[in-house]
Amino acid sequence: MPTPSIAITGSTGRLGGRVARRLSELGLPQRLIVRDAGRAPSLPGAEVHVATYSDRAALARGLEGVRTLFFVSASESLERLTQHFALIDTAAACGVRQVVYTSFFGAGTESTFTLARDHWATEQRVRAARLSFTFLRDNIYLDFLPAMVGEDGVIRGPAGKGRVSAVAQDDVADVAVAVLQDPGAHAGTTYELSGPVALSLEEIAAALTDLLGREIRYQDETVEEAYQSREKFGADGWRVEAWVSTYLAIRESELDRVTEDVARVAGHPPRTLDEVLAQRKV
Repeated sequence: MPTPSIAITGSTGRLGGRVARRLSELGLPQRLIVRDAGRAPSLPGAEVHVATYSDRAALARGLEGVRTLFFVSASESLERLTQHFALIDTAAACGVRQVVYTSFFGAGTESTFTLARDHWATEQRVRAARLSFTFLRDNIYLDFLPAMVGEDGVIRGPAGKGRVSAVAQDDVADVAVAVLQDPGAHAGTTYELSGPVALSLEEIAAALTDLLGREIRYQDETVEEAYQSREKFGADGWRVEAWVSTYLAIRESELDRVTEDVARVAGHPPRTLDEVLAQRKV
């Protein structure tokens, strides 16, 4: 088997797994960098290498000979940027030429969604390392919307009448695979990946009611109410702030733009909420 020139992180997760399976189906050799070999997907043409984002020595061995790195952002934590920077710096030192990074829609220093600022900092580290790059700035995932519903059938948050152009994970994977097949053609490009339409949370609740067969409604909250309603989870303050700021970003119209990037790169229209939920039932 030829030495893979593409390395994939996050292949044990929903997005990275989709990308790895698509590359395998196309017959492209790849190296899967995972924390736990036992959880790695078994795919034709795929090597498995164990390394965490913080283990630079193991990462260096895993990135040997790699020219293109598909970099799925690490799990949310206070150490996330430290982990990201370690991977980026190691990739640059190992001769990786291009990084395809899963960022967030509208990432910037002033983003209302607090974790979008981490994505911006990661993008800047990639630039500072003088790596070629393609940034996939994903909106909220359509696949995630049902998880926003509480046990009582209520979506709660201070989003007001704001809208979100949520995108399907399958569409992000399709874009990623198109880029990984010809990375040079997408070098230096930032794609803002959205769904086909921007929906309010009231509209999302109505759609979920029809598609899930139970009543779902949206309850707008004040910021104070949002923090109070999440106290029961016992989460750290930074995490609760991130949860609440997601809704605030919707309220501030930072996530409502509909772009053509999925269609332009993947070659097909972005999936709708109906299509994503229908696929979940298959």
